[in-house]
Amino acid sequence: MTEPVFAKANINRTFIKAPIETVWSTLVATDKALPFFFGSMCQTTDGLKPGASYRMVNPNKKIAMVVGEVIAFEPPRLYAHTFQMTNIDEPPCKVTYELVEKDGGTEFSLIIENAVEGGKLIKEMVSAQAFIGGNLKALCETGRPAFSGRMVGVLSPIFGMLAKKQQRIENWPLK
Repeated sequence: MTEPVFAKANINRTFIKAPIETVWSTLVATDKALPFFFGSMCQTTDGLKPGASYRMVNPNKKIAMVVGEVIAFEPPRLYAHTFQMTNIDEPPCKVTYELVEKDGGTEFSLIIENAVEGGKLIKEMVSAQAFIGGNLKALCETGRPAFSGRMVGVLSPIFGMLAKKQQRIENWPLK
């Protein structure tokens, strides 16, 4: 069996005209649906801290869309975790969010590493980077997600109905 070849790191940066604390608290919220994360809600048993498992669930709380483990959590600057989409049979990648205070706001970097080169996961992740950055920016700057994030919120019940059986939350317990 051959070892997978990993894609080079992919970095997307977005400047957000909001204080770093606002961007951070919006990014790591665990008590509501997050439009920049496709309407999913972050669930964890012990909070976001290194070693904690987490899952991103559909607002219906019946579908786990993403699972992983927190690698680094250094408020308000760094959050890294493994990332496995429950509908894609590939090993997890690493996702890192870096926040840097800049004059007039915050630079948000979304970094994807260790995804299988040419795999479905890296394709999905790279195509989602601008959506995530743009909706986080809109939410932090205006209190509302961009139009695309609002549409995801409207469509999330349909996404839940279209999910594969393997994505049911009981198949992805928090450890």
